[in-house]
Amino acid sequence: MKQSTVGCPLIWATFVFITATAGCREKKQTNEQHPVDSTQSTTPVMESTIVTTPANMVVFVHKVGNYNKWKIAYDAHDSFRLAHGLHNYVIGRSLFDSNTVMVALKADDMAKAKAFAASADLKNVMHRAGVTGTPETYFVLATWQDTSEVGRLPRSMTTLKVKDWNSWLKNFQEGAQERIENGIKARLVGHDPDDLTKVSIVSAIEDTSKAFAYFRSEVLKKRMESAGVVGNPNRRLFQFVQRY
Repeated sequence: MKQSTVGCPLIWATFVFITATAGCREKKQTNEQHPVDSTQSTTPVMESTIVTTPANMVVFVHKVGNYNKWKIAYDAHDSFRLAHGLHNYVIGRSLFDSNTVMVALKADDMAKAKAFAASADLKNVMHRAGVTGTPETYFVLATWQDTSEVGRLPRSMTTLKVKDWNSWLKNFQEGAQERIENGIKARLVGHDPDDLTKVSIVSAIEDTSKAFAYFRSEVLKKRMESAGVVGNPNRRLFQFVQRY
């Protein structure tokens, strides 16, 4: 008797359907057990260490009879600074005279900061703290800062007079590689908030021998002349001893 072949295609189709369905279920279970991390291929975004938002600062440089005695008086005067919108930033001591102290403060309001600097209270506190001579005071509007970590490298603080801020700044920016090759890394650039011709620069010194030679070089002298620097710069070198 001849066997019927009608059921064969039906059986085969059923087999294919069941196999495919099982495969889909298996794939779904695998995906659920091992979900794909959607962030896996995301490239992390590195935050810039360069700050171009203008920031008000006040810097005092003065000599003290005894650093530890001065520091106690300085810490006790913190509430008066805060009342004038001044916040501790860094304290440095001169590389060549540890009793010459540099204090940098961040200022909320420059008018209040100037009132603080001229106050009789500050003069009295400085006198009691053993400050000798006439303190140097600098009001700075920082227009550029590099906040990357450089450790305990000594800092150079340079103040100078220029004919034109924009011309000087362009020349300074063009000399970036020249400074790096001589062990100098710019950290802050700014000017007096009321006088753009009074410039302040803070740099980290990565190689003191190269940097000191560069400071005395004809190369720097010619660069300053072409940048419109008036007279000689006032340069001091400090080691930061406290950061806030």
